[in-house]
Amino acid sequence: MDYSWIKALHIISVIAWMAGLLYLPRLFVYQALVEPGSARAALLKLMQRRLLKAIMNPAMIASWVFGLWMLAVNPGLLDNIWVWVKLAAVVAMTGCHMVFARMRRQLEADDHSRSDKAYRIWNEVPTLLMIVIVIMAVVKPF
Repeated sequence: MDYSWIKALHIISVIAWMAGLLYLPRLFVYQALVEPGSARAALLKLMQRRLLKAIMNPAMIASWVFGLWMLAVNPGLLDNIWVWVKLAAVVAMTGCHMVFARMRRQLEADDHSRSDKAYRIWNEVPTLLMIVIVIMAVVKPF
């Protein structure tokens, strides 16, 4: 497959993954503000589960597959410090994804041990990581 196609599929996957990473914690905020056991809480749980399982998990896997495929096609990229910084941020983004998956399971079990403010703070983590990743990939400062 042509490198441009791999890169395009990588970018598409990352956009889908980021959409989920930005939206899921917002759903957590909403759920923290509603009565556990209510119809609205049940709907939010359903939305969270579908978002994670149907969009975020496949998009994360695809992002990794296409990203690693680009490195396999062009191993010289690994000679650049910016690639390693980007990879570290992507690993952190994957960790954030896993934290969100755990939070979703806790909310599914009606564990409301975090406040809406805590979820609002977590909502900013993917944005900060995205900024680092995009700067590394586009500006290549190192």
